[in-house]
Amino acid sequence: MARAARHLKVDATTVGRHIRRLEQALELTLFEQTRAGQVLSAAGEALLSKAEEMEHFAATIHDDSVRNRGISGLVRVSVSEGFGTWFVARHLGSFLEAYPDVQVDLVASTGFLSPSKRETDVAVLLARPRRGPLISKKLSDYRLGLYGADSYLDRHPPLAEPVDLRSHQLVGYIPDFIYAPELRYLDEISAGLVLQARSSSINAQYRLVASGAGIGVLPCFMGDFSRSLRPVLPEIRITRAFWLVTHQDTRRLPRIKAFVDWMSATVTTFRSQLMGND
Repeated sequence: MARAARHLKVDATTVGRHIRRLEQALELTLFEQTRAGQVLSAAGEALLSKAEEMEHFAATIHDDSVRNRGISGLVRVSVSEGFGTWFVARHLGSFLEAYPDVQVDLVASTGFLSPSKRETDVAVLLARPRRGPLISKKLSDYRLGLYGADSYLDRHPPLAEPVDLRSHQLVGYIPDFIYAPELRYLDEISAGLVLQARSSSINAQYRLVASGAGIGVLPCFMGDFSRSLRPVLPEIRITRAFWLVTHQDTRRLPRIKAFVDWMSATVTTFRSQLMGND
């Protein structure tokens, strides 16, 4: 602990405090006290491995930036509102750093632009397109779960099984404005559920749930990383997939290939954000 403090140019109590906060946030024990001092637990070893991967990824940014200065132009990317806001925007800075001469239009909305009609260069869709001059590949699975705010859950009866949701206020999509069948998942949880608050926007649904308006189904990359929410019936997980789609005539353009490669690598590195906390 003392050696770490000297390396970081802080005192040992600060290092200890940060470790305790990290352990509390992760709900894990990262270090164990032995006669030889503090040693990494099994959970600590696993986290160290991930941290080293992140360090390696960060260290390549400068080299990539220098190497990629010849790639330029505009890349328009169409993604769902939640994925664009909560995942792509969170990591996009690393792409912009690596490719300083490339501009990115991030179109994050309900509904998608069409790669077939050249409305977008890259699309991340909820289903694989069945026709059109397109190249598609599965980007990743992702999971959704039920979440509620403390302000709501503390004043309502606890839930033991899915049928208990019928006596709670529920938040979800407006059926007439669901833009993809993959978003119709209520019946997978329990038949006959009725929504009290509905919105076409997943970000609006998140705000409703976080404000205590009710329980809602949210992607784990939103719900698990929000300090405002906690899981409800955590054994229920709904799995969906993201598909990465480009037009066959433009996919080999250097700026588009660079973005597709970056997106694939980023999802691989941070897949746990999409799959949620088990």
